[in-house]
Order: sequence, then C-alpha cells, then structure tokens
Amino acid sequence: MKAYEIQNDKPGLDALTLVERPQPQPKARQVLVKMKAASLNYRDLLVAKGAYGSKSFKPIVPLSDGAGEVVAVGESVTQVKVGDRVAGIFMQTFISGELTAEKANSALGGAIDGVLAEYVVFDEQGVVKIPAHLSYEEAATLPCAAVTAWNAMIAEGELKAGDTVLLQGTGGVSLFGLQFAKMMGARVILTSSSDEKLDRAIQLGADVGINYKTTSDWDEKVEKLTDGRGVDLVVEVGGSGTLSKSLRAVRYGGKIAMIGVLTGIAGDVSTGSILFKHIRVQGIYVGSRDLFEDMNRSISLHQMKPIIDRVFPFHEARAALAYLESGAHFGKVCISL
Repeated sequence: MKAYEIQNDKPGLDALTLVERPQPQPKARQVLVKMKAASLNYRDLLVAKGAYGSKSFKPIVPLSDGAGEVVAVGESVTQVKVGDRVAGIFMQTFISGELTAEKANSALGGAIDGVLAEYVVFDEQGVVKIPAHLSYEEAATLPCAAVTAWNAMIAEGELKAGDTVLLQGTGGVSLFGLQFAKMMGARVILTSSSDEKLDRAIQLGADVGINYKTTSDWDEKVEKLTDGRGVDLVVEVGGSGTLSKSLRAVRYGGKIAMIGVLTGIAGDVSTGSILFKHIRVQGIYVGSRDLFEDMNRSISLHQMKPIIDRVFPFHEARAALAYLESGAHFGKVCISL
C-alpha cells in the first residue's frame, strides 16, 4: 500500500515522503480500515518539522484525523463490522475518564503511526462510527479539532444558553466552537486578522467580529461589548501572545480553555488576574472516545456540517500542509484518498 512517512533526513515539509509499506492485517480485536479521507491540524505541521514531542526519531506516518470504511475485522471484534463507516479517535487508548500519560502516549500521528495511508489497523476500541449525513471528508475533520472544541466548550466549559464565548481566529477548532456555541444558544464574539474571514464567520452565526490587527486592544472592545462584565468563556488558541488579553476579556468567575500555542509556549502570565478574578484556566488536550460519541450524537441531531476550506488529492499531501501553513484557510484542510 501507499503511505506517507515523516523522514528526518529532509528539511521542513520535504520530510513528508510517499513510500510503499506492506498492507497491514488485523489481529484479534483489531479492525482494518480503508482510509477515504484525512484532515490537517496545526500539530501536523509541527510533527513534520520535528518541533513536536520527543526528539528521538523514527519514520512515522503522520496525521491524527481520518475516516474510512471497515474492510476486515480480526477475531472477537464486536464494536464494528465490515462496511461500517468510522473515524479513528485521536488517542487510541483514551476511551473515557481523565487523561493520563499512558493515554497521551497513544496519540495518532505523533506518538504512534497516524492515518495518512491507504489502509490503517486500529484496535476496535479506537474507532467510532461517523454520523450518517457526513461525507468521509467531513467526518475526517472531527477527531482532533471538533472533539477539542466540544471538550473545551461543552464538557469542561459547561457552556449554556445565554452565555457569551470569545473565539480566536477561523481555524478548525474556532469554527467548530462557533457551530457548537450556536447549537447551545450562546452569543459568539470572534477575532481574526481578516475582515473577509470575519464576514464569513458572521454569516455562519457569529454575533460580533473583531479585527485584532486594526483593533489591537481587542480585550477592551470585548469588555465594552459585554457592558463591562466580560465573556463567560474564552477558547484560547493563541497561547502566550494572547493569554494576557484573554484574562482581561473574561468575566469574574469565568473560564479560559487553553488549547493552542500559535503565538508561543512561554510568556508572562498575570497570575494576579487569575487569582483575584477567580478565573479557571483549563488545559484541553483533545478528549476521550466517550466525548467523541457524545459530540457525534449532537452533530447528527442538528445535522451539522463541518466547514471545509479545501480538499487536496492524496498525491498532493505536501501541498496541503503548505497551504495550511500559509494561514489562508477558513475552516479545515482535507486530503482525499
């Protein structure tokens, strides 16, 4: 079968190399999935460039997010059957409960081989059935970005009708966050550096858009938009470069879901704001299979469709990553197999 590997003897995105590998076969309690589509996350850029996780290296199949059809099952499999449409879960052993080091070490496309291959073997516990109304490309966007947004806003964020949420940018997590917030009856304030992207977000249901390039003090703008109260929840994707403003934008007793490091992993933090405003800052590292299945039920009920910017063919995987790196996308970037 054809598969991509990250090979460390090449620089940058050139490390992504198309290779031939033996087609895997399922053992007991495993399933073989013919992959139909995959989607990209910012993490995949870091993996490709050797800037993510352990410095020890072996060639690895990249990408955590993919969907396909079960074409064979091993002995004693009861969760799925041949012909089922499934997606892999981000961390293959994170079934339920709290995150542990062991569960984190089962992340596809980082700790273990990922899904950018024609066939992938999963443990039967490591897949979920996908909503019937979604295409394979749409379903492939769910395992990381959608589950992260669901965990940040619904499971940990406890978002409810009438709340106000601040979302940063128009990448996959933020747009899933916008869709989930509107499902819940929440108000959405969204930031972006592009007026065009803000207009598109408003068409999708965002209540207010703020261009953080032309409104550098966007935290003050948020305060005014909420009559001095602040938002109930911030989905923080920027990291060190935006966290201080998020701390000012959130209300007393509010929550910040920390899910991204786009502007850096270290910086000054106003610990006094966290203390005196009684703010809860919660790290979010995707989520469990149980959360994935909860989310899928809601997506099916509301017939929600993920926002896909562009789909690349399998042989243009490197171009897909370069496009993601450019920041031109609005929503998810996918690869069709």
